[in-house]
Amino acid sequence: MILCDTNIFIEIYRRNNTVRTVLLDKIGFENVVISDVTRAELFYGALNKRELQMIRKDLSSFPVLHINPFISKMAVEFVEKYCLSHKTDLEDALIAATAILHSIELYTLNIKDFRFIPELKLYQPNE
Repeated sequence: MILCDTNIFIEIYRRNNTVRTVLLDKIGFENVVISDVTRAELFYGALNKRELQMIRKDLSSFPVLHINPFISKMAVEFVEKYCLSHKTDLEDALIAATAILHSIELYTLNIKDFRFIPELKLYQPNE
């Protein structure tokens, strides 16, 4: 399983064929999971009710990893530790903590937002 960051789905909606190819050919849609944070961020970015319904339908195909007290605690620790040095926000901290707690890799296009978290494994499609 691979946890996909919000930016992966944004790029799919922008019809980025490189990201789509990675998801289809290297990872496989059946191996993709998402977090509550990604769902919320994509819902928040919807331009209208129709787009919100489309996003909701698209995301219903993927298992969701829910925020729990362990993820929340770890995320707060990441924000405290990295907010000044790396500008880590709560959303990224929650996504990183979700991947770590479930022992899965995170696929993101914003590697700079996560690479400094030693416990986190980032998915590298070119490897």
